[in-house]
Amino acid sequence: MKVALIGFPLSGKSTLLSAVSSKPAALPGAGHIVEAMVPVPDHRLDCLTDLYRPRKTVPAFIDCLDLPALNFCDEAARGPSRKLVQQARTVDLFVLVVRAFAEDSVPPYRNRVDPRRDIAELAEELLLTDLEFVETRIERLEKQVLKPGKTQEQDQAELVLQRKLQGVLEAGRPVSRAELSPSDREACRIMGLLTLKPMMVVVNVGEQDLSGAEDLQEGAGPSTPVIALSARLEKELSQLDPQSRAEFMKDLGIDEPAAARFVRACYQALGLISFLTVGEDEVRAWPIRRGTIAVEAAGKIHTDLKRGFIRAETMPFTELRQYGSARALRAAGKLRSEGKTYQVQDGDIIDFRFNV
Repeated sequence: MKVALIGFPLSGKSTLLSAVSSKPAALPGAGHIVEAMVPVPDHRLDCLTDLYRPRKTVPAFIDCLDLPALNFCDEAARGPSRKLVQQARTVDLFVLVVRAFAEDSVPPYRNRVDPRRDIAELAEELLLTDLEFVETRIERLEKQVLKPGKTQEQDQAELVLQRKLQGVLEAGRPVSRAELSPSDREACRIMGLLTLKPMMVVVNVGEQDLSGAEDLQEGAGPSTPVIALSARLEKELSQLDPQSRAEFMKDLGIDEPAAARFVRACYQALGLISFLTVGEDEVRAWPIRRGTIAVEAAGKIHTDLKRGFIRAETMPFTELRQYGSARALRAAGKLRSEGKTYQVQDGDIIDFRFNV
């Protein structure tokens, strides 16, 4: 899964990416997209590694893109910023990073620290970028439908959809809230419409104000995860050895590092869970969307597993930990054999049986 961090100048995006990936932050003003693979913290992998002693352990990863700072203060800056946002049409999730810390040496966007305003402005610009895209598409389709051809009927159907989307966007509503048929929603997904994608918000607070994102939840929307953290502090903590980090976090009253909170919020926004595979060669976590059936989960590993699927031998991680071994779990009759349509659950340990 791929996520894009977007925000205004000096919001702390690059510092946040450094904190969750443990990699150096990009230099200010570099002007290019920075990418980092962020491992998904999962205590279950640690337990399974101790149990199976595999040659390697592979966590799930989230592919994070840090876009250059956006600036919509004037028309000269608006054009390049819109183009930057256009480049993110292939991502699965937008992470809005907004500033809530006050520091005299760091000038705020539009001369005032206002995270609520920043959330609203970023959301509005995503909407306006979609509206611009839809209006351009309508202009082309209105010309195409006048020309007889093999695609004329298809073009007419798309024109109806695009005009419907135009009405939704002009009313100030994202495409995600439009009443669309499954086929129309899939067409919008293929188009990469920005306001169809889920969002989450990271509120970058001062080191002395590690709480306080709750009052921003209403502005972000009920289905949008909102977390508060100090990106600079979390970056410093990420550079420490595990023992020192744990001691400093305890002193600061921080229960878990930023990476864990960030990834959990991404999973929540994307509707993701992880299933697990184990063996002498490898213990691995596989991210899938909640509700994925067994045969589709098998295809995440290899197309042959999906094509030749026979069954999914399944044991929940909690039961494996309770019984201590797969052999004991099998002896207790707890190992399940599931078919193609079984909905995989978070923490399922699966051995796919197949024949190609």
